[in-house]
Amino acid sequence: MSKYRDRKRKPIAEINVVPYIDVMLVLLIIFMVTAPLLTEGVKVDLPQTSSNPVDFNPESPEPFILTVDAEGQMYIDELAKTEQEVLTYSAALYRQKPATDFLVRGDKNARYKDVLNAMVVLKNAGIETVSLVTEPVSESN
Repeated sequence: MSKYRDRKRKPIAEINVVPYIDVMLVLLIIFMVTAPLLTEGVKVDLPQTSSNPVDFNPESPEPFILTVDAEGQMYIDELAKTEQEVLTYSAALYRQKPATDFLVRGDKNARYKDVLNAMVVLKNAGIETVSLVTEPVSESN
């Protein structure tokens, strides 16, 4: 009798995907909430200019961005750094990836001396080309 029962019963070839959908929706919500927080960085009020944007090489590594706030403090990836730390880190990065674009984001209320000092630190690290980051002029101006 057991042989008859085994023949009649067929294996179920369905996968219940409802739990997977629930997990994916939760992950989607988490990423939607956290993504804007990750791109915020150090809050600086960039000066506005009417210059054309610089074309970057898509094959080049991610650009190195040195931020100078209104008080003159330098930041790399939202972390406050001293001049010596910036010098050491940027020199090591330039040796490993010489195609990296080096950018300085200076707050429009930062002293000229502080922004220039950030550029000098990068020059002392051996970097030959340093670019400044600005905002485009808004239509209301």
